[in-house]
Amino acid sequence: MNFRHKALSARIASWGIAILVVFLLVSILTPFLIEIGVIPEGDIGLDNPIYSPPSFNHLCGTDRLGRDVCVRTLQGSGVALSVVFLAVSFAVVIGVPLGMISGYLGGILDRILVVIMDTLYTIPVLLLSVVLAFLLGRGIFNAAVALCVVYIPQYFRVVRNQTAQVKSELFIEAARSIGAGPFWILRKYLFKNVITSVPVLLSLNAADAVLVLGGLGFLGLGLPENIPEWGSDLHLALAAIPTGIWWTALFPGLAMFLLVLGLSFLGEGLEVWFGEVTD
Repeated sequence: MNFRHKALSARIASWGIAILVVFLLVSILTPFLIEIGVIPEGDIGLDNPIYSPPSFNHLCGTDRLGRDVCVRTLQGSGVALSVVFLAVSFAVVIGVPLGMISGYLGGILDRILVVIMDTLYTIPVLLLSVVLAFLLGRGIFNAAVALCVVYIPQYFRVVRNQTAQVKSELFIEAARSIGAGPFWILRKYLFKNVITSVPVLLSLNAADAVLVLGGLGFLGLGLPENIPEWGSDLHLALAAIPTGIWWTALFPGLAMFLLVLGLSFLGEGLEVWFGEVTD
């Protein structure tokens, strides 16, 4: 791969990192700014007019309950990052070890895990998350668990296939010959060889998870209405759009788009450095 290609990928990744840093700062600073009174709370404003267009007092307008759309959108960034971080973290912690164990040991355990993971993998992401969210109920942790189950098969499949390839290498055979046990080999030798694909997959899954979380909220299966979340705000804004009230949908949708764009940029940049992820 030539230097120019790597330089372009590094630039794309830096754009993604910059966008993510902005969202992280927003999610950290917004509660503090609300607490000290610099910006108003995003809850129902008793004195705020409903469906007020963007103005100096409300930069992004107000919604059907008089809540400040700008503040709700800013608060939603912290909620989105929290749910997505929990979801992909759980998926990595569960999917990577299962993939390594399955790929290395093989046998009946491998067959059972492959059937389970392939079954989950064939179900469309949004459909599976909707079913899980319906069964688990609404809430931040439940939404994270629903998304986690959706992405575990992806880490399992990638890591299992790479483990099955690496376990036949000479250095693994040499480790076996000196009496190294399976879990020592997995931890000491295999882990560092199969983990390189995870950062790329993680960033792309995180981008997808933002959209899936928004889809759950739009369908009314994500988070409770009192928790600021972009998908649920878009759901509530849907009925007002035909009447010319555009601001209640524009700003949450724009925030979701920018976060997905940042994560996608990061994933595209990392793919060049860590290698292409294949099933």
